[in-house]
Amino acid sequence: MPAFVNALDAWFPGLAVGNASCFLREEFYANRVFFDGTADHDFFVILFKEGNRWAGTLSVERDKDSQVLYGRVGAISMPHRGAGLSKLFPALMEAIGSAMGMGMVYGLATLKVRNMQIGFEKAGWQLIGIIPGFDRELIGPGQVKRVFEAIYVKVLAGENEFLRPSAAGMTPATNALFNFLYPHASTEAQPPVPADPPTAGDRTLRTVVTRLR
Repeated sequence: MPAFVNALDAWFPGLAVGNASCFLREEFYANRVFFDGTADHDFFVILFKEGNRWAGTLSVERDKDSQVLYGRVGAISMPHRGAGLSKLFPALMEAIGSAMGMGMVYGLATLKVRNMQIGFEKAGWQLIGIIPGFDRELIGPGQVKRVFEAIYVKVLAGENEFLRPSAAGMTPATNALFNFLYPHASTEAQPPVPADPPTAGDRTLRTVVTRLR
């Protein structure tokens, strides 16, 4: 395990801070990661190899209660970059999620480079938002900043498993965003309901959604 932790640290500089820093602690693997024949832990780490050489890794976290899979850390070793291995991450996460009976898989993509964003989008995952400050990153020696990240999802559950919201249960701003993100489940055909006077935040969000259209 020490060798893998050292390799991951080299493949993914800056991992020592933030949400994924646990992957650089050896005790994390003993206490939280699933190994064949061990306790039924909810973190899974997949190791890619070429012969006897490590080529990269992908990890996911399972939430058994909500039946959701979260794509955690993906990294490729320097000699294998450019081979397109990271392009397989979304499909592999989907396959793992389907095999586990998950209803949805999601992952976060940095906004520093486009690679993972492109990978998710080409794989048919949906961009549903940008999270401000969810994680922290090392951006330079001794410099740690909170970052923006894009959140992508892939729904695995069938349409019949969803309870569609009604316009009556949403503010105008929430309703506008819902219809923009999920036009197949649009509430626009529902009868209008009386709404409270829009707030400044409502007006701003509705303006943004209108411009995006």
